[in-house]
Amino acid sequence: MSVVPGTSGSESGSVPASGSIKPVPFMSTALAEADIEAAVGVLRSGMLRASKKCDEFEKRWGSMTGAKHTMTCANGTCALQLAYEPLFAAGDEILVPAWSYIATASMLVARGCVPVFVDALPDTYQLDVKDAAAKVTPRTKGIAVTHLYGCPVDIDGVQALAGTHDLKVVYDAAQAHLATWNGRGLGEFGDAVTYSLYATKNLATGEGGFVTVNDDALARKVKLLRSHGETDKYLHESVGYNYRMNDITGAIGLSRLDRLPDQTAARQRVAARYDAMISKIDGLKAPVTTPGATSAFHLYTAQLNLSRLTCSRDEFCKALMAEGVPTATHYPRSLPNQPALSKWNRNDCPVADDLATKVFSLPMHHDLTEEHLATVERALRKTAATFKKG
Repeated sequence: MSVVPGTSGSESGSVPASGSIKPVPFMSTALAEADIEAAVGVLRSGMLRASKKCDEFEKRWGSMTGAKHTMTCANGTCALQLAYEPLFAAGDEILVPAWSYIATASMLVARGCVPVFVDALPDTYQLDVKDAAAKVTPRTKGIAVTHLYGCPVDIDGVQALAGTHDLKVVYDAAQAHLATWNGRGLGEFGDAVTYSLYATKNLATGEGGFVTVNDDALARKVKLLRSHGETDKYLHESVGYNYRMNDITGAIGLSRLDRLPDQTAARQRVAARYDAMISKIDGLKAPVTTPGATSAFHLYTAQLNLSRLTCSRDEFCKALMAEGVPTATHYPRSLPNQPALSKWNRNDCPVADDLATKVFSLPMHHDLTEEHLATVERALRKTAATFKKG
């Protein structure tokens, strides 16, 4: 399999302007020949719409994640809309992480809900359940929480809070394919779980998504929303959208799904190596996995202890790039500080605001070699030593 050093969109890494050092590939997104043949097979069949491949994809994903019902859809943002619409009403206050990708919150706004931003934990980066509990009001109707970077949030804590206040729960698992909670698949928890199959995700089809639920009535509502509220040809029970997947996408996903468990294990091994490296370098902090969780490590996002260094995060990352190690910033702003969401900024998420100044993501994928890892370690040691305070 070839390795693609660059990427696009929200997952992009730093790109060298010049120099002779060959950079470590930030991620690996190339299709295998089996994936290409799977897509060609659908093209030859002429059945391009959602059909048998999407049906099989749904069944296999549900089996792998512990969900009773799985619905494929066009992308991860559509998945959030399909989950939010039947569970939340316009005007509802919904607890949502201040530290996440924007879609988790922006699709609540699109639904007409009021996002109430909850701070992050400084070590796992996940939603702080204690802060969430402090922000519940009589108007709070739900929690929309991200399993960020591939690491599950404290699901027991979220479910307990939801149970106490009769809240609906949607887990955004766009980055958490095959992550687990106490050995159980993420599809077993909450009212709905959403996934993205964007081109840079651990399970990638270019575009695509899943919604998983365990309630029969909710599954029916999601299916109706996904396809114009249609119960029979040209018979529409309700208003809906066209958020369907197609069988080309489904076939690619099925092919890549065969390799996903081994690739996830490879990511976990790389993460363990990074943990060991960083533990020996002053000025750096490794991410912490939520106790009880197994992370899928979509991203490996470390942070700087800026009190121990003479540089900013961006200066540190620029120096790493000069040593052949690209990085990315996930994310340069907390969600309350995004212009599109500033209306709901209560300036009460200091941890999230602080993380925006110090986190950086290292190369993370299943094709990293011993040579790549050695390059990363050398670059981290050299850069930390260069900027060491005192």
